This record gives sequence, structure tokens and C-alpha cells, in this order.
Amino acid sequence: MAQLIKLHDYVSRYQQDIFVYPSRYVRLKQKQWQGLKMAWENEPPSGNENVLSGMNQAGQKKKDFLQKMKKVFIKRKEIEQEMEDPGKKESEDEELEVSEIPSNIQTEKELKQYYLDRLLPFQLKWASSTLMERSFPDQSFFRDGNLRYFLQRFPDTFLVMYKPVFLMRNAPVEGESILITPTAAWCITFLEDETDAVYIGSKEHFWNKKTGDQEVKLLNPLLALDRTEKIVQHLFNDFDIDMPVFKAILSRNGYIDYSFPPYGIQFIDKRNYPEWFQSMRGLSSPLKHVQLKGAQALLAHCLTTSVRRAEWRTD
Repeated sequence: MAQLIKLHDYVSRYQQDIFVYPSRYVRLKQKQWQGLKMAWENEPPSGNENVLSGMNQAGQKKKDFLQKMKKVFIKRKEIEQEMEDPGKKESEDEELEVSEIPSNIQTEKELKQYYLDRLLPFQLKWASSTLMERSFPDQSFFRDGNLRYFLQRFPDTFLVMYKPVFLMRNAPVEGESILITPTAAWCITFLEDETDAVYIGSKEHFWNKKTGDQEVKLLNPLLALDRTEKIVQHLFNDFDIDMPVFKAILSRNGYIDYSFPPYGIQFIDKRNYPEWFQSMRGLSSPLKHVQLKGAQALLAHCLTTSVRRAEWRTD
């Protein structure tokens, strides 16, 4: 599950120390997963749960199981030690809550998906709050399919900046999503509407989209993508970040036709998406120093809108 290091203009704990939080996230995630898996593997058969006497053998098994559930899940104090420096306390809403396992989960694959779905709101908290500050993310991000795709389909070593807002020359500039892998930075925009739609690209201000017998115009997606790539490349150059920057338009359910595509842009549609996706998923390299350094440079130039937590306010 990729790590959400920046969401729009919200405060992110990754901005505090990009060299610490990615590894903390991985440890916490692995520890929680092992606890959840252990509880699932040791769950008693459903027939043992319906008992008349709370002291019979089946009732005792259920009691033992609930006790084990309490032990295997990380509680508030343990999470505080993982997430913050010694002596600091995190608010109660930072706990990863996986209190029970639905009875309809029958396979480990289903259990993994359940865990990823429960982990998503937790990631959004990391990307919208710190010990002393918090932002108020739009609720649409919790239902955003593209954000879920980035976070659930790529490795832990991928760092995601989703619709970040950069502050360049004191002016806010909203960028496209950025995927920072151990080997490269990808500026990605989605071009996905109706299934099997055909997008006809050009250098003009508008492109054409054909769906069946209908044809409509849409804003050239390369305009925003080029702007984002220039910002990333500019900051990488200023901070001596030796990492390539790629641009890609992603259309998993459609087709992109461009007679003479400009240099440096990758069109990823239904024809070549499986190969691209597998190559990205197959990248087994660990987090790299240059990757974290690049993320630090980008985060340092992002706009952040937040308020101080009530417990840290002074008169």
C-alpha cells in the first residue's frame, strides 16, 4: 500500500520528517496486519458462538478469543510510540481501529482487502493532521477511486502526492498527482470517463473525445501535466536531486490517439496499461535516500492550510 505523503493543501506529518515517517508507517502496517491475520486464523467456528451457558467450553473459547484480540491489536500507547517521538502523545483519533473481523471473510485475499479498506481512512488522517495541527479534508477524498487506486495497488515504497498545491513565487499552483518511486518521479493525470472512449490528442487547447456516435471537446490534459512536471523538475534541479521525472496520461478504460505525440509524454491506455502496471508493481527496490530527499524538496514548497489543535492553543 503506497504512502500518502501529501493530500491537496492539508498538513501532513511527512512534512515534519520525511526520513522517519515512511519506515514508521511500514512497521505499523506490518504489525497491524500480523495481528489481524493471527486473530482471523484463530477465530473459533461460528457454531461455538451460540451458547446458553457463559461458562461452558464454547463460551470459554470465545472469551479466550476476545482476550487474544485485545492483545494482538496495537493500542493507543503502542501506536504513540510508533508514530511520535518519545514523550509525545497523539490524539485518540490516531489509533488504527480494526475491532472485529466480519464473519463473511473466508479467504486471506478477502482479509487483505478488508484490511486495506480499513487502513485508508487511517492514511488520510496521517495526511491531514500532526501532533499540533490539523486540516479538514473534503469528504470526497474518502470516496475518491483514483486516490484509492494509488494507495491500494502500489508498493509501500511508493510515495504519493495527490493533487498537491505548490507555493511558487508566493502564488498557489495546483498540480497533478505525483508518484515518487525509488527510481523516478511520475506526474500522472487520469483521463477516464466512459468505457472504451477514444481521446484524440493534439497541441490545441482542446482535445476531442469520441464515445460511440457522440463527440465532445475537453480541455487538453497536457497543460496541467506539463505545469506539474516543470515544477518538479525545477525543484529537483535546485536541490540537486538526481532522479528522472516522467509524465503520463492514464486511461485504464479507454484509448488515446495522438498522431505525433510530443517528446517525453507516455500515453497509457487499455492497450499497454497491463504491462506498465506490472512493471510498476514489480519494482522491488527499497526506499532510497534520493527518493526521500526529492520528496522533502517537493513538500517544502507545498501550500499548507491548517489550524492549531485546541489542546495546543494559548490565550
